[in-house]
Amino acid sequence: MKPKVYVTRHLPEEAWRELTAVCDAAIWDEEFPPPYEEVVANIADKTGLLCLLTDQIDARLLEAAPQLKVISQVAVGYDNIDVAAAAARGIRVGNTPGVLTEATADFAFALLLAAARRVGEGVDYVRDGRWQTWGLTLLLGQDVHGATLGIVGLGRIGQAVARRARGFDMRVLYHSATRRPEVEQALGVEYASLDDLLRQADFVSLHVNLTAATRGLIGARELGLMQETAVLINTARGPVVDTAALYAALQSGQIAAAALDVTDPEPLPAHHPLLALPNVLVVPHIASATVSTRTQMALMAVRNLIAGVRGEPLPFPVG
Repeated sequence: MKPKVYVTRHLPEEAWRELTAVCDAAIWDEEFPPPYEEVVANIADKTGLLCLLTDQIDARLLEAAPQLKVISQVAVGYDNIDVAAAAARGIRVGNTPGVLTEATADFAFALLLAAARRVGEGVDYVRDGRWQTWGLTLLLGQDVHGATLGIVGLGRIGQAVARRARGFDMRVLYHSATRRPEVEQALGVEYASLDDLLRQADFVSLHVNLTAATRGLIGARELGLMQETAVLINTARGPVVDTAALYAALQSGQIAAAALDVTDPEPLPAHHPLLALPNVLVVPHIASATVSTRTQMALMAVRNLIAGVRGEPLPFPVG
């Protein structure tokens, strides 16, 4: 008999075939996440759970799943999962690190360029029928070549962004919980305190995990340290930035612009005041959204799930 598993969202066909060859899989095959109580109701007899960041996996849900052996998340981050509660019940947790590094770094740099050169505003300008002639001072942006980039969090993705910055002859500062001398030498980046980085950087790109220490890391005080011409890029997690403080900084001109792949709350409601500002670019959490990357993420998650229900070591465990 195949082990029973629950999948909280549609998977790419290749990953679904690999999963169903081994497991009896029940799926919530809708666009929106399953309601919390729906997962609770369907997990009782399952030995595996394949989930996304949008699913809340807490102690109460785990108590409803006495046969659960493994939780496999299709993401690098796992702040939606109570890992300690899972460990206490002997449930292993897996994620999908590494595979999305290059796609996410590409996208972070795409957001940087788009915000610097006001691409979103330019698109709106044309679509609104306002483009009447060429103008010497029309939609003037910020130079990227030769500018100073501040990277907060120098993990895989932060390092990949630093490599891209070298092609633009940027000076790269970084701040992380642990100083990385070997990376400094390899990539030509400079360590700085967070405050010094914020004061000096023309562009600040966030690449930290969401933890108690990083929640609200960029708030009113930190935004106040940034230059009036500075641009903030967030492809990490929405709650790393205080949304109300960011709105105030953008609305007042305290900083020049922001480009966000992630928000708090997420998704950002259509009526949210941040979306009315011309100097903010918001996209729907798509930094890793390439065909190849998302397929590989799903396959990694499926392989974690299969290993877990078989009682084998997870190929990509958390921790």
